[in-house]
Amino acid sequence: MEVNPLAVILVYFDSKGDRLLYRYPYQTLGQTLKLEEPREELVNKKRNPFAVAHTDDLLQTATHQTQTQSQGPGQLQGFADDVLSALFAVKPQLCNQKFELKLNDVRFVSHPTLISVVPTPVATAPPSAGSNLSSAAGVAATAAVAVAKKQQMLINIVFALHAQASYSIVKCYHELSKRLGLALKFEEQRSGYLTEQTALMARTHDEQQQQPLERTLELIAERCSLAQALKSICNDLCTTGLLSTTLNQNLTLTFCLPAKAHQLHKKGSMVDPETIDRCLRALKPYHGMLLLVDFAELLDCVPPTGARMLWQLVDAYNPLISLQSMASNADLSIEHVYKLVSHLVYWAKATIIYPLCETNVYVIAPDAPLHTRSHLVEKFSTRFAGMSLFEVISDFSLPTSIGHLTTPLQQPARQGILAQMVLWMLQHHLLMQLHTYVQFMPSDADDEFGDSASCAQAGSNVTEEEQDSNHTEDEPNRDRDDDPLHGGSMLSMSSQPLPMPVNAHRRSVPEDHYSLASDNIAVQPSSSHKSNFSMTASLSTDNCDSLDSMEDEQKLKELLQVFNDADRAAIRRIPASLNVDDLSLLVKLYQMGYFKSEHHLEEIMYFENLRRSQLLQLLDKFRDVLIIYETEDPAIASMYNNK
Repeated sequence: MEVNPLAVILVYFDSKGDRLLYRYPYQTLGQTLKLEEPREELVNKKRNPFAVAHTDDLLQTATHQTQTQSQGPGQLQGFADDVLSALFAVKPQLCNQKFELKLNDVRFVSHPTLISVVPTPVATAPPSAGSNLSSAAGVAATAAVAVAKKQQMLINIVFALHAQASYSIVKCYHELSKRLGLALKFEEQRSGYLTEQTALMARTHDEQQQQPLERTLELIAERCSLAQALKSICNDLCTTGLLSTTLNQNLTLTFCLPAKAHQLHKKGSMVDPETIDRCLRALKPYHGMLLLVDFAELLDCVPPTGARMLWQLVDAYNPLISLQSMASNADLSIEHVYKLVSHLVYWAKATIIYPLCETNVYVIAPDAPLHTRSHLVEKFSTRFAGMSLFEVISDFSLPTSIGHLTTPLQQPARQGILAQMVLWMLQHHLLMQLHTYVQFMPSDADDEFGDSASCAQAGSNVTEEEQDSNHTEDEPNRDRDDDPLHGGSMLSMSSQPLPMPVNAHRRSVPEDHYSLASDNIAVQPSSSHKSNFSMTASLSTDNCDSLDSMEDEQKLKELLQVFNDADRAAIRRIPASLNVDDLSLLVKLYQMGYFKSEHHLEEIMYFENLRRSQLLQLLDKFRDVLIIYETEDPAIASMYNNK
C-alpha cells in the first residue's frame, strides 16, 4: 500500500564527510532469490537501476550487493549506500526545511536538521604563577573549546515512499522526520546522545568491513538504541500507524499516521488529516464521543504529561451525554474537552456521534461488511451471547429509531442490552445515523389561481363566458380553504381581492375587520331588553377586542415583511400564520438560516433552546412551506465514506 514506508534511512554528515549509518529494512531480495534461481539467469536480466521491484518482476532482480536494495516486504532496489548518502547529505542552506526527492517510482521525504556538536570536556592542569608553558596550554585549550563549539553536524532521517503516495501522506512523513530531528537535537544538547550513537554506528561499520552489509546493520541494531528506535518506528508504521517511542530513555515521541490507524477499525478506508480537521471544526457542544478501544489503550496516544487530563475526561465518559455535560462532570472547560476529543479522534481511539437517545434514527451503513464470512458475526456472538448480528441489524434495514424498537412493557435490562448492541454496531461502523433537515420551499400553485381570479374580478370588460371560467377557477381555492390540511383562514381568505372593482386595489384585511366591528355595533341596539349601560359596556369590550385584533394584525404584517410577495402569499394561506407566536417562531428560525438544509433538528434545538415537541409541532403546522428529509451529518460521515 502507498501508506507504508519502503524504508527508513539515517544519513550523517560532519567535517569528516557524509555516511549512511543505518537503514531498515536491510534484507536484500537478491539473496533470497539466489537460493531458488541460478545466478546466471538473474545477472543476465537487466532492469532500471532505480525502481521499486514489482511482484511480477521478482525474477528479474539483479543480485549485486549495490543493486539489490529491493522492495519485497517494503525494501528498495537499485540504490547503493554511497549514492543515498551523497543524495541526502544536503548543504546547510537546505537544512531545517522540507526535503523531497522523487526518483522514478520512489519518493524520498525528510527534514534535514543541523545540530551543534556538544564539545568534549578538556582536562587541563591549573596554571602556576610565573609559568609561561601553563599559560600557553590554557590558551590552546580555550581555543580548542571555541572551535569545538562551532562544529556542526547534519542528521537526516529519510523515509522512502511510493511515488503514488498522496500529498497528505507525504506531509505526515515529513512531520515525523521533523519531530525525530528535533528530538535528537534536544537529546544531543542535553547529554550528547547523538554524538555517542553515530560514533558507535561508524565504529561498527569499520569493524565489519569484511562482513555482509546486512550482518553489519543487524549488529548496529543490537548495539545502538537509536537504530532500535528507527527499526521500531518503521515496523509500527507498517502495522498500526501509531508510534510511542522513547529516545535515550528520556524523551517519549508519539505520532499517528491517520491513513493507517483508521484502517484498524474499518479496512479499506482512507482517512487523511484534512478530512479529520473538517470533522473536528464542525464539533459542537451537543455532540457526543464514542470510544473505539479499551481504556487501557488510551495512554499510548498521549505523553505522560497529558495523561492526567485525559483520565479526567475518561472518568466522565458516557456515550449517552453530550460533550458539554462531560466537560461539566469532569470539571474541564469545553475547549480542553474539544482538544482531548480531537486528539482521540485523530488517533482512531474515538469517534464523534450524537448522544444515544430514543429519538436517534439509524440505518445500515451502505458499506457495512455484512457478508456471511465476516469476522464481525462471530465477534458479535461472543460479545452478546445468544444473539445473531444479522437478526439484530435487520431491524435497521429501513431508517428506524431506537424508540420504535422498545416498548414500555420491556424490562429495563432489555432496553440496556439494545443500547449496548447499537453502540457496538456504531463502533464497527455498521450503522449510520440519520438527521432531519428542513428546507423552506413554498409552493406557488395557489398563487396562479389567485392571480387569475384577481385579474378576472378586477377587469371591467369581461364576457359572461370568461366570468363562468373564473368561477370555475375559484372553486379549487374554495375547496382548499375548506380543507383542514391546507387550512383556509380568515387572513388567507381576506387576502383575496373583494368582488368590488372600485376597492380591488386596497387591502381587504382592514376592511373586513372594520366591517366585522360595524356589524357588532349594529347588532347591539337590536336587543330591546338590554339597558343603555349594558350596551355601552358591550361596546367597550368589543372595542378592546378589536384593538387587540388590530395589534395582532399589525404584528402579523410586520412579521410577514421578511418574506417576498410570493412566499408571503403562500404563508398567509396557512391557518397557523394567524397565530402570532407560531409565526414569530417561524420567522425567527427563517432569519437565522435554519431552513436552508444546513442544520438538523438537534442543532436547532440546542442553539435555540427548543424542545423537540415544539419544533415538530411548528414543522407540522407549516408543512405546506417546509420540506423535511433525513440524511447523515456530512461533517461526521465524511471520515468513514472515503475509499
